[in-house]
Amino acid sequence: MKKENENPKEDEELTEEVISDSSNEDLEETEESKQVEELNNKLLRLQADFINFRKRAEKDKESTIAYALESFVCDLLPIIDNFQRAMESEEDKESGFYKGIEMIYQQLIKTLNDNGIEEIKSLGEDFNPNFHHAILMEENTEYDEGKISEVLQTGYILKDKVIRPSMVKVAK
Repeated sequence: MKKENENPKEDEELTEEVISDSSNEDLEETEESKQVEELNNKLLRLQADFINFRKRAEKDKESTIAYALESFVCDLLPIIDNFQRAMESEEDKESGFYKGIEMIYQQLIKTLNDNGIEEIKSLGEDFNPNFHHAILMEENTEYDEGKISEVLQTGYILKDKVIRPSMVKVAK
């Protein structure tokens, strides 16, 4: 036979103790899950900060390289201009001198292109003040109004940045 607890007060205390223990466990689990959630959030923020830092560092590195290259190219542009003038002034396009100058010029242009520097195409294009610097406006029947009729100095662009705008004549 089952012996019942003779003291009902003890039964109540045992019941309260069990309830108290279970609610303490629930509180501990809730506090632990809050701590785990907070730590997970901190970890996610740290990961995002690190990814952003890495992207900024890569962008800064590319920017530094591009600006260093820009300075060098700006120093090189007058030399390229002189090669163009030398080629334009030579009347005998079949001479060895002309062909030699042209080969060197082509090598320079290829090297610039390989490094992300390109000529701004201007002749026959619409005038764009972002890429062109208008020196003269002239009456011209060959080109429509607002079109570039002559390039006086070639412009260059590095990736998306204009290093030097083209100096041009514009038809009116």
